[in-house]
Amino acid sequence: MNLSPGRKVRVSVHISSTTPRFPSSPVACCYLQRSLGDSDRLTYPQGISKTSPMAHYKDDIKYEEGFTLNSRGSRLFTCKWTPKKQQRKALIFICHGYAGECSISMADTAARLVHAGYAVHGIDQEGHGKSSGSKGYISSFSDIVKDCSDYFKSVCEKPENKTKKRFLYGFSMGGTVALQVHRKDSMYWDGAVLLAPMVKLGDGMRPHPVVVSALKMICAVVPSWRVIPAPDQLDKVCKDPQFKKEIRSNPYMYKGNIALQTGHELLAVSLDIEKNMHEVTLPFLVLQGEDDVVADPEGSRLLHERASSRDKTLKLYPGMWHVLMAEPPADVERIFVDVISWLNERAVSASK
Repeated sequence: MNLSPGRKVRVSVHISSTTPRFPSSPVACCYLQRSLGDSDRLTYPQGISKTSPMAHYKDDIKYEEGFTLNSRGSRLFTCKWTPKKQQRKALIFICHGYAGECSISMADTAARLVHAGYAVHGIDQEGHGKSSGSKGYISSFSDIVKDCSDYFKSVCEKPENKTKKRFLYGFSMGGTVALQVHRKDSMYWDGAVLLAPMVKLGDGMRPHPVVVSALKMICAVVPSWRVIPAPDQLDKVCKDPQFKKEIRSNPYMYKGNIALQTGHELLAVSLDIEKNMHEVTLPFLVLQGEDDVVADPEGSRLLHERASSRDKTLKLYPGMWHVLMAEPPADVERIFVDVISWLNERAVSASK
């Protein structure tokens, strides 16, 4: 069997009470498939609230998860949500934020998009979620971008997907990933939805000036030294108590200090994006709360102003915070009306 990096091997797995949740075999490319609705235990990914949109739309969604190898031989977790009862309008590719993951924290977003007729694909970046690697550690932001680009394109190039439009969907640091994926191949993507993108760090997220000045010197010696404090800011970024509870109890979310190399990479890519916003040419919708204390809303304003895209939309929501999905229900509905309306207007063409 060919298990070269980048190749995905798909096998059927019968789920029973004795079947492990994830493959324990050293065959890292094993693809575990399961569908929503097969049983109560498998109605939605582990950790999802039974009152969430994911649970509400469970009969309309097919959920699958698997693993793929990146070009460096690391095993990366992948997941997808697809409509059971309607044609797929287009493909949406989720880029999660720093310390995050896709299958649990982005499941409600995916459920809403699938209910609107989209096929949604996610990947846990190396060092994040259920993927391999030192947790919360980013040795190279370019590697993360390449991994996402390679996997997303492998999905797009499947025969059943070649005529579908392709949209990137990034939250926080994931917005930066999405923009960098676009910059790697500017003509490949049909659009992007960016929620509170990390294109200009807020003062509250910047490492101490002493740490910044020492980063370049120290990273060469101890890049994995986790000395940059990462205080719990959930009470400042999330309003929904249930959402906060789920984040705090999610074992796949990294909650420790930030490594020096990680801090260096995040700072470097933020500066790069801010300097080269004119290279953004794809259609995009950027949404952000005006009271965001993590990603500076001025960054979204600058992106909208400086991007070369002819089709660009900025939505700033007064009084809202960083995690738009954790706003009060009425506000979340308003946000997704904006998102889905924007997507629907640009997914009307059936072929590329």
